[in-house]
Amino acid sequence: MDQETRWLTRYNEVKEFIEREHRNPSKYVDAERGLRNWVKQQKKLMNAGALEGQRLMMFNELLGLGEKYKRVNQYQ
Repeated sequence: MDQETRWLTRYNEVKEFIEREHRNPSKYVDAERGLRNWVKQQKKLMNAGALEGQRLMMFNELLGLGEKYKRVNQYQ
């Protein structure tokens, strides 16, 4: 499996998780830790400018999806 296929596979796993659970993967649940670490690594690459082109666009969509389900402080 090449690098692009692995990246797309992990991207789809995270996207399906967020759509199914309506939240981002948690660092406190062992089964979700791998997904959480992948998202964290991609954020680091994005901030360093190493994430480019199609991957950057797809990852931004994923972040937007995560923000959609982010909890809102009800006491504001």
